[in-house]
Amino acid sequence: MAPDRAVAAQARPEQEFFCFRVGDLRFGVPSENVLEVFRAGLLTPLPRTPSFIMGVTGHRGEVLPVVDLLRFLSKGEARIGPRTRLFIGVTGSIVAGVVADTVLGLRRIPVSDILPPPLGGDAAAEHLLGVVQGSTTQDGINLLNFHKLLQTARQRAVAR
Repeated sequence: MAPDRAVAAQARPEQEFFCFRVGDLRFGVPSENVLEVFRAGLLTPLPRTPSFIMGVTGHRGEVLPVVDLLRFLSKGEARIGPRTRLFIGVTGSIVAGVVADTVLGLRRIPVSDILPPPLGGDAAAEHLLGVVQGSTTQDGINLLNFHKLLQTARQRAVAR
């Protein structure tokens, strides 16, 4: 007899993450922070904004700032191409579009598989919930503390 799903979930709790790739890095964001994914269209650059804000885009009647995670985390620069996607990330009252080169999909990750962020790491480590190791170093996923990331991005943008 198979165990009841609720009992199995309690025995090995999981968390669902929206996973994507930007540049050579793989990230995961808690799925409750993602509203929708769509193809990147035209961006309108904004003067006097931090370099990690690529501009704004219109989607379903709203104007959304578009965040380049690579620039924000000082890991390089994202490029918008014909296959680039944006996902609408939300936390509290903050809504933003985030660049994703490739959408990897939703992944249920057992909480026990999530390792703590590396100690003594760079500035990007402060925005991580943890890391999930893959079969190779390229397969690992950096799990973002999306609430903290968007709060910090907003503070940096408003402080200018």
